[in-house]
Amino acid sequence: MSALAHGPLPGGGGLAPAFAAVRVRLVLVGTLFAIAGVGWWWTAHQMRGMDRGPWTDLGALGWFLGIWVVMMAAMMFPSVAPTVALYSRMTMQRSPLSPLLFAAGYLLTWTGAGLGAFAVAAVTGRIADGALAWDSAGRWVAGTTLVVAAVYELTPLKDVCLGKCSSPLGFLLGSWRDGRWGALRMGTKNGAWCVGCCWALMASLFALGVMSVTWMAFVAGLIALEKTLPRRRVATYATTVLLLTLGVLLLTAPHVIPSLTVPGAGRVNDMQPMAVACAPAGVTTLVRGPFRQRGPRPGQAGSSAPAPSVRRPGRCR
Repeated sequence: MSALAHGPLPGGGGLAPAFAAVRVRLVLVGTLFAIAGVGWWWTAHQMRGMDRGPWTDLGALGWFLGIWVVMMAAMMFPSVAPTVALYSRMTMQRSPLSPLLFAAGYLLTWTGAGLGAFAVAAVTGRIADGALAWDSAGRWVAGTTLVVAAVYELTPLKDVCLGKCSSPLGFLLGSWRDGRWGALRMGTKNGAWCVGCCWALMASLFALGVMSVTWMAFVAGLIALEKTLPRRRVATYATTVLLLTLGVLLLTAPHVIPSLTVPGAGRVNDMQPMAVACAPAGVTTLVRGPFRQRGPRPGQAGSSAPAPSVRRPGRCR
């Protein structure tokens, strides 16, 4: 650990050293929060009108990956900022590039997780062949996903991974690597612990609507609370109750869940009445993906703004 600073490190355990480092690395932390803010703005703009509820079609790989990377920066940078700040304070290298490489490595791991999620969706689409549509098994799979995510919150693996995320000093001391390449490697390793901690919450996002900024903010809030509250047991128990409640409601009464877009029924509690219109002759329904969501496929030519769903000839909304 030759690159470690020789001065006194912030004392205490848990998150105390990281929060102490935030106070002396305000520019770095502000930069990460600014990147996250731009990510939220860009994501909200790109995903406007694309939320079609649980198991929304992910579109083309390139389009999804671009959206996913920006989403992860928006959702995860605020909660990982204290760890990056502590890393910056512990190293003798004053170059601003090393902390940013740490953050880039962290984001790289989440990019790999996004590729894995896309692969699972693609394989499921080929195998299920529409069997996971909302009016078939999609609703039950979504509800079960939330229940499984709630159960995972109470497992030893979740506790170990969350412990690594909420005790950054121990992680950094045990994983230290010198140089810029070392910063990137440490960031990817920290991201791996974070994926182990949060994969079930991300699966819940897909089950609720991955193109919904509302549910994106909901999941990001849960992740931030789990990582930053001093009593992490309280946070995990609260998250468990919330996920279990949403899972049961999704299975029994999905229409009572605020902001949930129910496929075929529109968004719950939408204040704007839906217009009633019939599709013109010769226009057919667009059906793609394992869950047969209706509407344009993101990432294709001419689909920068989502077109309204269309029905088969003679059918009305």
